[in-house]
Amino acid sequence: MGSAAKQSNKAPKPGSKQAAQNDRRARIEALRAEEQRRERRNKFLAFGIAGVLVAGMAGTGIYLALDAKDKHDAKIAAANAPIPGVKTWDKLSRNHVQTKVTYPQTPPVGGDHNPQWLNCMGTVYDKPVENENAVHSLEHGAVWVTYNKKATPEDIKTLSDRVKKTTYSLMSPYPDEQGTITLSAWGTQLVVDKADDPRVAEFFTKYVQGPQTQEPGASCSTGTM
Repeated sequence: MGSAAKQSNKAPKPGSKQAAQNDRRARIEALRAEEQRRERRNKFLAFGIAGVLVAGMAGTGIYLALDAKDKHDAKIAAANAPIPGVKTWDKLSRNHVQTKVTYPQTPPVGGDHNPQWLNCMGTVYDKPVENENAVHSLEHGAVWVTYNKKATPEDIKTLSDRVKKTTYSLMSPYPDEQGTITLSAWGTQLVVDKADDPRVAEFFTKYVQGPQTQEPGASCSTGTM
């Protein structure tokens, strides 16, 4: 029996069937081990890439949220900041009348007005409009841009481009006004010499549907032309 045990512990002879089987098992084990290492490596890379993507997405989301907040805060700050040169009037009447009205300002900034407003959804008129209809648009929160013959073609184009992309605004020539360009909102007015005056943008930011609006959210369409 002892001799038989010793014989069973002997390594199989090279080239024998047992040696071939052992070699095959060894190769299979090596392949399995390599496959497991490859799977672990791929999982590690996948988790790493996913982590980077998630972190990137989170970072982008935070950036966009902060950027939106900054823009919102800047808009509020601009709306609250005083604009040099702006004149204001209060206690303006708001009666609807069918007759012509004599206004103390040229162009007017409020007072009695026609029951029908002017279309003011970024509307540019190439001829003068009726004061009484324009004043009704101001009551709805519109900004009215007017200009006389001293305004250059470049000024007129710059202003009309701004108005066309701004709801609750309108524009028309006003030959009798003293200033080259006048921006009017209800009870509020600013006169500038050039369309690229930075106060133009500030006026739009502050007064388009701004705090002076008498009827917030009232229609600026389906009016008269």
